[in-house]
Amino acid sequence: MKEVMAIVRQNKVNVTKEALASAGIPAFTCRKVLGRGKKLIDMNLITTIVENGELPLDSTGEHLSETTRLIPKRVFTIVVEDDQVSKVVDAIMEVNSTDNPGDGKIFVLPIYENYQVRNGEATTEAY
Repeated sequence: MKEVMAIVRQNKVNVTKEALASAGIPAFTCRKVLGRGKKLIDMNLITTIVENGELPLDSTGEHLSETTRLIPKRVFTIVVEDDQVSKVVDAIMEVNSTDNPGDGKIFVLPIYENYQVRNGEATTEAY
């Protein structure tokens, strides 16, 4: 089993849920988080803002503000069988990639065991 942890833009939650459902992934968790990437401020963007007089509401504005504040994001946690990982990653990438900084990040981690809380039963199945 693997855990796929995907950090995505908050406005991409619904399309991500739909993509996972279309890919046949029945179970996941989504939660609100705050974070920031490793981007640095680009001085050309500063010049653009000074000339225009306001912070743009697109990825440019997000890029500038990211170094000083935490950006609201969403984290999807999906536990799947090993052979389903590429299907999950592809579904998430397809609907979240805009070719802009801040589109997100996907991590894949091993899951060694899990237990049903209801009855304490250990299982090696994802769901």
